Amino acid sequence: MDLPDHRAPPLLLTVDQVAARLQVSRWTVYNLIRSRELASVTIGRSRRISQAALHEYLARLSEEGSA
Repeated sequence: MDLPDHRAPPLLLTVDQVAARLQVSRWTVYNLIRSRELASVTIGRSRRISQAALHEYLARLSEEGSA
């Protein structure tokens, strides 16, 4: 009997996952990180973006677009 998968979505996303969600290139995501428009953390040699940071970035974009 198969049990339903109740795993929560990941708290941290890779640069590739964020690029896919924003429909932009990896280069663009790295530029957003470098310019501090998109918050990120480094774990070992890996760069990760929290779901919250992505939502905050999108909220700022929405505010700027409606201003």
